[in-house]
Order: sequence, then structure tokens, then C-alpha cells
Amino acid sequence: MASKTSASGNRLIANNKKAYFDYFIEEKYEAGMVLHGTEVKSIRAGKCSIKESYIKIENGEVYVLGMNITPYEKGNIFNKDPLRPKKLLLHKTQINKLTGELTIKGYTLVPLQVYLKEGKVKMEIGLGKGKKNFDKRDSIAKKDQQREAQKEFKNKNLRF
Repeated sequence: MASKTSASGNRLIANNKKAYFDYFIEEKYEAGMVLHGTEVKSIRAGKCSIKESYIKIENGEVYVLGMNITPYEKGNIFNKDPLRPKKLLLHKTQINKLTGELTIKGYTLVPLQVYLKEGKVKMEIGLGKGKKNFDKRDSIAKKDQQREAQKEFKNKNLRF
């Protein structure tokens, strides 16, 4: 199972690491999701992917497109299409603010995490600005430096 329980009691189901590599995440929002019964059961089993998904605002409503929820094994006729658009639940003021931010060039909405919070499926979405190639190289260099520093620290502590 690919789920972990954090200190706050939320159980992580899916994580989108590539979003942090491709975008500068400036703001994060927590949104509820409109799901059907077998989809919730499948998510509780950890069978969900948000790697190629994106978020779109249409007619004042927010949808996540491309999110794959594997059909529930015992769901038979009640299973829904795994790639169907899922509605996200946000306050009207948040939707209006996001709509205004998206009109600025370079900003986009990206799904970051799917998790269970108090028994309900939630999605963390981020307002991000796309990185250029040189920004991505900087991110890789910083990650390599942190890895090297951690390796040196570990080696120093093992010698004693």
C-alpha cells in the first residue's frame, strides 16, 4: 500500500512530486472531492494516481481532469470511468481568487496530494508558476548538494 499516516492524522494516498520540480508553488489550497462509493473504496485501498492530472475552472466550478482512480475490484456495475472529471469543492471566494490569478500569464493550478482527513478524501492543490529549464537545473543542483551534505554528515557520525 502506498499510503502513509502523517503526524497530523492525515493518510497520504497519492503525491505529485513532479509538480514541485516543474512549478514554483506559491499558494496551496485544500479541496474536497465529489466521488462515488466505489471510487472512495478504491482510494482507501491506495489505488489512485495524479501524476498526469491537471485542474481546470469552468463556469465557476473547479474540476480535476486526468486523475486515475483504478476501478474497485468488487464494484462490478457500480464502477465509474477511471478518468472521468472529478469536481473539487472550494469556497466561491477561493474560486474567484484563483480565476483572477489564472488570468496572469504563466500561472496554473496543479494537484499536489490526495489524502484522507477525518475519513474524507481531500486534495491539496497548488497555484504554481512554470519553471524554465535553467530553474530546473538549479533545483537539481540544490538537491544534489543536500544529498552530498547528508551523506557526509552520515559518514562523520558513523566513524565515531
